Amino acid sequence: MTVRRLADGSWESIATREATEDMNLPKMLHQRVASHPGQVAIERRSNVGAWRPVTMETFLGEADSLARGLIGIGLEAGEHLAILAPTSYEWALIDVAALSCGAITVPIYETDSASQIAHILADADVRIVITATTQQAELVESVRTEGVRHILSLDRGAERVLTAAAQGVSVEQVRERTDAVKLSDEATVIYTSGTTGMPKGVVLTHGNFISPMLQAYDFLPLLINDPKSRSLLFLPVAHVLARFVMYCLLAGQGVTAFSPDTRNLVNDIATFKPTMLLVVPRVMEKVYNAAEAKTRGMRLKAFRWAARVAVDNSRKSFHGPVFGLKREIARSLVWDRLTQALGPDCRFAISAGAPLSKRLGHFYRGIGLTVIEAYGLTESTGPAAANRPGRVVMGSVGQPIPAGAVKIAKDGEVLLKGPHIFRGYRNDPQATADAVDRDGWFHSGDIGTIDKHGFATITGRKKELIVTAGGKNVAPAPLEDRLRGHPLVSQVLVVGENRPCIGALLTLDAEMLPLWLSSHGLEEMTVVDAARDPRVRAALEKAVARTNEAVSRAESIRTFEVLPTDFTVANGLLTPSLKVRRAEAEKRFSAEIEALYTRTPLIPSTTVSPLQD
Repeated sequence: MTVRRLADGSWESIATREATEDMNLPKMLHQRVASHPGQVAIERRSNVGAWRPVTMETFLGEADSLARGLIGIGLEAGEHLAILAPTSYEWALIDVAALSCGAITVPIYETDSASQIAHILADADVRIVITATTQQAELVESVRTEGVRHILSLDRGAERVLTAAAQGVSVEQVRERTDAVKLSDEATVIYTSGTTGMPKGVVLTHGNFISPMLQAYDFLPLLINDPKSRSLLFLPVAHVLARFVMYCLLAGQGVTAFSPDTRNLVNDIATFKPTMLLVVPRVMEKVYNAAEAKTRGMRLKAFRWAARVAVDNSRKSFHGPVFGLKREIARSLVWDRLTQALGPDCRFAISAGAPLSKRLGHFYRGIGLTVIEAYGLTESTGPAAANRPGRVVMGSVGQPIPAGAVKIAKDGEVLLKGPHIFRGYRNDPQATADAVDRDGWFHSGDIGTIDKHGFATITGRKKELIVTAGGKNVAPAPLEDRLRGHPLVSQVLVVGENRPCIGALLTLDAEMLPLWLSSHGLEEMTVVDAARDPRVRAALEKAVARTNEAVSRAESIRTFEVLPTDFTVANGLLTPSLKVRRAEAEKRFSAEIEALYTRTPLIPSTTVSPLQD
C-alpha cells in the first residue's frame, strides 16, 4: 500500500483497483460464483444447532426467489424497502434480494423508538417493510405512513406471501433489474443514530461500498479474501461498518456466519471457530475484565504478571530463552483461557467505534490476537482509515484506506475525501452543504492528529469539547474511554462546561459487578447499593486517579458521582451504536451534576489494573 503526503498537508493512499460504472453489489456476489464456483460462502445454524454450509450459488438462488416475490408484490426499481431484524442470514438475504430488484434498502435498528421509525418511514418514503417478528411488525404498523404498501414479518408468513407472489415473475426479470443498476445509483439510506435530534438519512451508492471493497481485498487479504478465513458477525448490520464488512466477506472467498442473539455468542464462537471477529472496544475490554475479575489472591497476581508478559511480548521488549519460558508459563496460566473465549482459531479482530487502550491492544497481540483498529463514519461508508496486519501503530486508527485521503484542518477537525464519501443527506441539502466543502472534503466533526507516517489518531468530537471556567479546552472522550476500561464501569459522562474543574458521572456494569465483588471478597449487593458503598467508591477513586495520570491537572477529573442506574438504548441515554446522548444525559441528571460541585474535589493518585493506561 502506497501512502503519500500531498502539498496541502493531506495524506493520500493510492487505489489498487478501479471500479467500473456497470458494477453493483449483487454483481459482486455473482462474480464470486463465476470465479469460485461451488465455494462455501456461509455457514448457517440449523434447527439442531449445527452449522450447515451454504454455497454462494444457493444463497443467490434464494435471493432471486425473494426478489421475484418482491417484484410480484409491486416493488419498483428505485423504491425503498426497510428491514427491521437482527444480524442474520435472513437480513443479508432480504438486502441482496431488494438490491437485485434495483430497490434501495433502509435498515432500521431493533432498538429504534416508534417516533424514530415513523421519521424513517416518512423521510425515506418507504414502500415495503420486512421485520423479523410479529411484535416488530405491530410496532411498524402503529406508525405506518401513507406510502407503506406492505408490512411483512418473517415469523408471520412473509416467505409464504413472497413465494406466492413470485409465480409469474421470472429470474430473467430480476436479472434485467440488476443489470440496470449502475455504480453511481443509490444502494441504501442509513439513518445515523445521532446524539441529538432525529437521525439524518445518509445516502450511499453502490460505488460508495464497492470502491473500498475492491481495495480491501488487497489491503486486508488474510481477513476477508482467503478461503481459510472464517468470520462471525454479531454487531448490527443495520450499522454501516458491519454492513460493509458483510459485503466484503460475501463477495470475498472466506466463510461467513451470523450470530443474531448475543446471548448465544459464546456458544456460537465455540462451535463456529472464527478466525476473525468484528468488534467494538467494549467487547475486548469485557473479555479481559471478566477474566481478571474471576481471579483472586495469588491467582490474581499471576494473571496480572501474565498480562505484563503479553504486553512485553507484543512490544518485543525482551528476547532470549528466559523470556521464552515466561511466555510459555503465561500462556498456560492465562493466555489460553482468553483465546478459548474468543475462539482458539481467532487471529484477528477488526475494532471500531471508539479507541482501544494501547496496552489492551498490546495485550491481545501478545497472546496471539491482532486487533486492527479502524475509523470511519456512516458518511464514509464505514472505514476511512485503518491499521493493517504487520503495520499497526497502537493507539492510532491507521492510515487512509486506498483511494482515500485524510487531512487535519487548522482547528484540528478530521477531514475525509474519496469515492467512499456519501452522496448527501436525504431531503436535507443544507446539512449536506454544511458537511462537505467546495473541494469535496467531508468535515467529520471529529478532532485528531496525523503523524509523520500518515497514521491518524482520533482524540474526540469537536462539538463535545468542554471549556472550563479557567478557559481550558478539554476533550471528554479520552477520559471517558480510559475510565470505561475498569471492570466496574459501564458508562461515563465527563462534564465541566464553565465549571471550575472537570467532573464525571459513572454508571456500574451490572454484569461485571458480581464477579468484581466476589474477587474482592465482598458480599453480594445490588447496583443501587453498590453505587453507595464506600468500598466500591474507593475502587473507583483509584480508577479515576489512574485515568488522570494521562492528562494535565487542568484536564483531570476532580469530582465524580456514581449513578444508581445505567445509560441504555432503552432509556434513551445511548444511541443504537452505544454512544452517550450527552445533551439528554446532562438534562436528566442536571441535579447530580450540580451536586458534583458542592463537594471538595479530591482524587488521590494511585495504581489499578496493569492494563489501564
